[in-house]
Amino acid sequence: MAAPLDQAIGLPVATFHRYAGKDGNKNTLSKKEWKELVQKELTIGPKLQDAEIQALMKDLDHNGDQVVNFQEYVTFLGATAMICSEALSS
Repeated sequence: MAAPLDQAIGLPVATFHRYAGKDGNKNTLSKKEWKELVQKELTIGPKLQDAEIQALMKDLDHNGDQVVNFQEYVTFLGATAMICSEALSS
């Protein structure tokens, strides 16, 4: 059985790969794949408007290729973890 931190690391990796590649490239999330991931995997996802989801993607897409690669996705997870940490320490 994997240790809790191993499981915690594996879950976002598996989540990325569950959505990536549905529209072609298995190493990136297209706009459609990103929207589906956000809406299904984040509690706030269904409450977000399409424009908000697209704006978030634009902010993450540092290289401007119109997709979210794994590094950009991990950056999003890190920023989200920081927000959660700050909320818990307040």
